[in-house]
Amino acid sequence: MPLFMDLHIAPGVTPTQVAEAHIQDVKIQEKYGCRAMTYWIDEDKGCVFCLIEAPDKESVKLMHEKAHGLIPNEVIQVNTDLVKAFLGRIKDPENAIEQPDTHLKVFSDPAFRVILVSKTLDARLLQHRLGKERTQELLLLYSTIVRDESRNHGGREVYLKEDGFVLSFISASQSMECALAVQGKLAGAGGLIGLRFGLHAGVPVNKSNSIFGTTIRFAQYLCNISKDNQVTTSHVVRNLYKDNDWSLTVRQGDIRWLTAPEENFLEILIDTLDKNWHNPDFDIPDFCRVMSVSKPQLYRKCISATGMSPNSLLREYRLQQSLNLLRNEDRNISQTTFDTGFSSPSYFTKCFQKRFGVQPLAYLKTRA
Repeated sequence: MPLFMDLHIAPGVTPTQVAEAHIQDVKIQEKYGCRAMTYWIDEDKGCVFCLIEAPDKESVKLMHEKAHGLIPNEVIQVNTDLVKAFLGRIKDPENAIEQPDTHLKVFSDPAFRVILVSKTLDARLLQHRLGKERTQELLLLYSTIVRDESRNHGGREVYLKEDGFVLSFISASQSMECALAVQGKLAGAGGLIGLRFGLHAGVPVNKSNSIFGTTIRFAQYLCNISKDNQVTTSHVVRNLYKDNDWSLTVRQGDIRWLTAPEENFLEILIDTLDKNWHNPDFDIPDFCRVMSVSKPQLYRKCISATGMSPNSLLREYRLQQSLNLLRNEDRNISQTTFDTGFSSPSYFTKCFQKRFGVQPLAYLKTRA
């Protein structure tokens, strides 16, 4: 049966209130074909996240409505392994103690996580630069170090993408110390493999169809605007630090901390790019209109936040998407050209070769 996670926005909610609502769900769950498995509560953010096996989203909403009237604000389908990887469990915490007077299991376990994304240059591109044997050697070293340091700093490996890792942490300081440890141990090789880090934090259900989707997307983009062997950190993560955490990290490593205005701008920018990169007619006036800024403002903010002009930014986003598409063996250059918003195969090939140092056809034929 499908597994769903929902979000209830409930300012001022208490662990006891959530435990009571959960019991009401359990009492009637069979009537709606559901199984209320567990929940997380972020008291300071006024958010509750329920994990439920159900036939569909509507059954989840209907069960909640009939049980206690608290209809979720969002519901997404999730994967059991990913929930375990991000949050560490799919049932009530083992240390949850049943209260003798009410028989309620009352616990407060936040779902807020810090997400560390580390990326390298695409493996096929690395082969063209370094050769297959050297590429495999360096990527193995990179993978080993990331996994070791993740374990050393209390992280959870969510999944390994073709060019990097997604790791989940409870603590902002642990996530940063992990990134800095990897950065330090790969100081010599980091530049060769194009190693970059992005750190962001958020909750599992937030305007995305995938668990932690919004947070991961932003962290991945922070990697894209980082310099080689640099850690780029969102303002949200910076705000999680205490004074002693800051003193530990400020003295070492190459770190870029986003300001609040930069982060707000980047969130809107990424959303705009994500919705329009495939449209060949999308241009700078459209950019300005969608983001409600003037052309000079757009240029100035793009340069400040990403180091690229709006035109370069859009082209770079499309080229990065083309790499993802070309990893599919069934792709061809013409199809990829128009799917990524380029006007012609010849122009796409020119831009691709200038950016990556190899023609797209040669990249397509390379096997990592």
